[in-house]
Amino acid sequence: MRFVDFEARFSALALVGGLMAGGIAPAMAAPFDFVPAPQTDLNRIYRIDRFSGEISSCQYGLQEGTIGVTLCFGSGEGAGPQVPGEYGLVASRHEREGGVFRVNFRTGDMSICYVFDEKVVCTPQTSPAAAAPASSAPAATPSARPGTGASPQRP
Repeated sequence: MRFVDFEARFSALALVGGLMAGGIAPAMAAPFDFVPAPQTDLNRIYRIDRFSGEISSCQYGLQEGTIGVTLCFGSGEGAGPQVPGEYGLVASRHEREGGVFRVNFRTGDMSICYVFDEKVVCTPQTSPAAAAPASSAPAATPSARPGTGASPQRP
């Protein structure tokens, strides 16, 4: 009888080992990544679903008579599920930036995501290659183009 129990246990271990060797283990990995906003005086953290690209965010908030509350912001315009891929978050090193970059590691597409009107919103996904000039003429230097810089320009 002990031999049968050992055989059943060995078969189960072999099955698990085979699944892991066959690439099933990455599918069981954690589905979310977390990145803090780079702004040094903001205690906000962003969460991304690595498969769908959906983003949300939470931060600490003060509430009188308590130890505080966790304020969370759901997905708004552009921050919902995207085309399935391999997504991640990248924070810039700009100390006054409250948003993060959503990147698709498979395609190279990127967008900028930030909290606006109590929702996380993101610009449309785009590829830096798609933004390259089509002509062979030299590109203008950043200082020669109006409206470039760290903060959005408004008309």
